[in-house]
Formats: sequence, C-alpha cells, structure tokens
Amino acid sequence: QVQLVESGGGLVQPGGSLRLSCAASGFTFSSYAMSWYRQAPGKERELVASITGITDATTYADSVKGRFTISRDNARNTAYLQMNSLKPEDTAVYYCNTRRIWPTTRDYWGQGTQVTVSS
Repeated sequence: QVQLVESGGGLVQPGGSLRLSCAASGFTFSSYAMSWYRQAPGKERELVASITGITDATTYADSVKGRFTISRDNARNTAYLQMNSLKPEDTAVYYCNTRRIWPTTRDYWGQGTQVTVSS
C-alpha cells in the first residue's frame, strides 16, 4: 500500500522560505525516483523538481532553479523540497509523487500541502 504524506506548507511572505516534507511508505523508497509537482487554481499541474533513486540526480523547472532544492533521506523514507526566495507566483498546492512501471505504469500522489506566498 503505497502512501505519500506531505507536510510543511503554510503562509509565508515574499522572500521567505519553507521546507516541504513527503513521508513515504509501502515500497522500497531508495529504489524510486521522487518528484514534487504543484498546481495553482485554474492552472495545469506542473513538475517542480525530481530526484532519482539510483544516483540522486536532480532536475528543476526553470521557474524555480536556484531557489528550490529537492533532496531525500533514504534512512527516513522522506523526500524534501527546500524553497527559498519565495515569490507570490509560487503559491499553489504542492504534491509529492512517485511512479511504478511494473506490472503497469501507475502514479502515486500525496494529498497535497498548500503554500501561499503573500504579504
């Protein structure tokens, strides 16, 4: 039973920081890539950052490069998203994601955590 639970969202002023956490269970965490997505009202869900399970290679959306850092702690089965220099346009619900490919391709999602950047 794959389960992903996000936490750490909240209200922050522009220029501030937040760290999101994704607690994972029900699978071999270290073997799977983890991703963070976000979705603002009326907008498509977009990929923010990913980290691989094998090499810890990371990728970022252009809009967050240099400001956000994705990481993972395999001993704690937890993925993180450190968000610095936050902007109002970062306001969204942030979702943790992992994907299996066998026996069928399936995405697993957390419930989401709200991040609001406002004065």
